Amino acid sequence: MAALIGRKKELKEFQRLYNSDESEMVIVYGRRRVGKTYLVNQAFAEIGFSFKVTGLYKSDLSHQLENFTLALNEYFSGKQIPQPKNWMDAFDVLKDCLSKCRSKRKKVLFFDELPWMDTKGSKFLEAFEWFWNSWGSARGDLLLVVCGSATNWIINKLFKHKGGLYNRAGTKMFIQPFTLAETEQYLQKNKIEYERYDIAQIYMMMGGIPYYLKQLEPGRTLADNIDNCFFKKNGKLWDEFENLYETLFAESEIYLRIVEALAGKTIGLTREEIISVTRLPNNGMTSKALKDLVKCGFVRTYQYYGRKTKGQTFQLADFYTMFYFKFIKDNYGQDEHFWTHLLDNPKKNAWLGYSFEQLIKDHIEQVKKALGIGSVLTKQSSWFVEKRDINDENINGAQIDLLIDRRDRAINICEAKFYSGEFIIDKEYSLKLRNKIAAFKAVVKTHKSLVPTMITTFGVKQNAYSGNVQQEVVLDDLFN
Repeated sequence: MAALIGRKKELKEFQRLYNSDESEMVIVYGRRRVGKTYLVNQAFAEIGFSFKVTGLYKSDLSHQLENFTLALNEYFSGKQIPQPKNWMDAFDVLKDCLSKCRSKRKKVLFFDELPWMDTKGSKFLEAFEWFWNSWGSARGDLLLVVCGSATNWIINKLFKHKGGLYNRAGTKMFIQPFTLAETEQYLQKNKIEYERYDIAQIYMMMGGIPYYLKQLEPGRTLADNIDNCFFKKNGKLWDEFENLYETLFAESEIYLRIVEALAGKTIGLTREEIISVTRLPNNGMTSKALKDLVKCGFVRTYQYYGRKTKGQTFQLADFYTMFYFKFIKDNYGQDEHFWTHLLDNPKKNAWLGYSFEQLIKDHIEQVKKALGIGSVLTKQSSWFVEKRDINDENINGAQIDLLIDRRDRAINICEAKFYSGEFIIDKEYSLKLRNKIAAFKAVVKTHKSLVPTMITTFGVKQNAYSGNVQQEVVLDDLFN
């Protein structure tokens, strides 16, 4: 199997399934542009596919069957295969062709963008079930790889299906975006050399999405590359947002209303608040959309410290979506050098600070390792209190964006600062930190040790107030 950046667990799992003595089905899913197809193609580049077909986006049954027939004739070229009349006939032809293969090694079948084949009234899923349940799964020599960007179709039609595929959905492989370290490796592979401070900014705009990162050009400054991708008329990614949610979700308008509402409230919203803002119905349809967004990685759920599950908050977690609503939506085409002209803009600096907090949450394992608690069981949450709820007139209200509650009876109270140099704690900021600790102690009344922790780009400058911080994590730690 080919060498790839990251994806080690996925490659190992593909190898295990290929070496199995049974027929196996693996479902590869994840957001658009995350590299699902590339991963599968590279994983089996040396082995080769016995059959591969890619569904056609927004195409009717006739064209889907025509496309399927072309793939049959490509891989089984002994004779010209006529176009089947329906999916049942199409899978029967595939079954017949595979039965005549004399190879004793496992045959790899790759159905890319499978959800697009399931057009309305086509009875595709019934035929697919019949092919796998009545024949494929019993042979012992097939590895069926199913891939799709329409994640809610994958979840609801395969994972939760109560028909013939129930409990036969096989291995589920959710493809995550690159980490910061993998993003750095990918950029270096593409001859793009940026400092980690700049790579972190790229991540906060694009996330670790390989296709987006691929659009960056060597030799351009960071600002020039961002303008070229997002703000130049007909730039490389100018229409990405329009396609992103439409290809992922049926009834995408519901999902868009939710993410737009969350984009307007950085700390997140409860389900009840989302319904109030979006005016979506208070029913299962809205709950399903929220669950789909969470499962796809576009939204994260978290709890405020001490609250029960039913009080969970939904927060926008997709970096590109956050960047789109903050800057691209209202500025595309207005100024082709928009990002270059935004240098040191207060709005940009505020966004960097908030996005850095989200980047930290996506790299919490790296944070824990840097703190020396990588093997300690922890739970992450946020916390806030208003002054009126504190029975001490000397303590003000406070908000803590990240608490790491540890099994070893300690809690890291984390402050995140994205800064171009060493962060300086002055008297005012020192008092603010002290107030947060005091407020938390007064309200929560925990017996655990509280550990003030700074997570910064280049560390905290040593001065008379820096001693208030007990532990530090720097940007380089997040690249481990």
